[in-house]
Amino acid sequence: MKNVLVIGGTGFVGTQVCEKLLRQGWHVTVPTRLRSHAQHLQALSGLTLLELDVHDEAALMQAVAGQDAVVNLVAILHGDQAAFDKVHVALPQKLARACRGAGVKRVVHISALGADAQDFESAPSMYLRSKGQGEAVLIEAAGAGAQTVFDLTILRPSVIFGAQDKFLNVFAQLQKVLPFMPLAGAGARFQPVWVDDVASAVALSLAQEYAAVTPSAGEAKIIEACGPEVFTLKQLVQLSAQLSGVRGGRGRPVMALPLWIGHVQAALMALAPGEPVMSHDNLDSMKVDNVASGKVPGLQSLGITPAALRPIAQSYLNQ
Repeated sequence: MKNVLVIGGTGFVGTQVCEKLLRQGWHVTVPTRLRSHAQHLQALSGLTLLELDVHDEAALMQAVAGQDAVVNLVAILHGDQAAFDKVHVALPQKLARACRGAGVKRVVHISALGADAQDFESAPSMYLRSKGQGEAVLIEAAGAGAQTVFDLTILRPSVIFGAQDKFLNVFAQLQKVLPFMPLAGAGARFQPVWVDDVASAVALSLAQEYAAVTPSAGEAKIIEACGPEVFTLKQLVQLSAQLSGVRGGRGRPVMALPLWIGHVQAALMALAPGEPVMSHDNLDSMKVDNVASGKVPGLQSLGITPAALRPIAQSYLNQ
């Protein structure tokens, strides 16, 4: 039995990844800062929980020891520069050192569509810049050719939807209480991908029979994880209301906001407790379309036919 460490395994995507890897025959270890955060995983046979802080490098090295593979799903959407650097750059640096020291053979890293390891400084947001820099850290650590240290796959998903998502569900809930939807970035384009397809991509990337999708052995494999359809943000907001039955499926009027008003709205949202629905950095990220570039392989290269959004979203939004 092969051993895999799944960092971020307690989250929305991580839970699906753990279940798929267990069915594939892996012994899965999931680190969590608090065991109470992983109660939904405790009943899974073949899964071990470790209570530790993954940002503690000594603890991370102990967790990586004895693992054949590592999956990194840890990410944040909101925060300042220091927070993004800690999670998206410093953690991959620590993980790379731990994997090199422990002799880990395979690493799968979940990045983001729009991230670019070769030109991360030109990205419009702290989120995308830090994601690209994190990719660069791992690519350098993995090595290439005769100097390859570990096999590296980087998945770049668009926005991820599924039964527990904080995207379509949030827009549907807001329209149940608001008389209209004020929306900055209404014309931003996305190519939403189903969480199950992303989890399948992780599992296939770790499978022994996995065939390299890049022409040169030893190079990082970069895959854009996108669904089959492109939507504007306005269309996704309207669809969430339609499928959840708001006003008999008619939803609320959507008021597209100029970017400067969107930033005022984001500033006001930042004053409320909890994570904001939209932050300044989110708006900056939407300055570039969140759709496949076509420059690297997609999910089809792993044998995955991406699922359409509407039938799956209907199954959970209308409940």
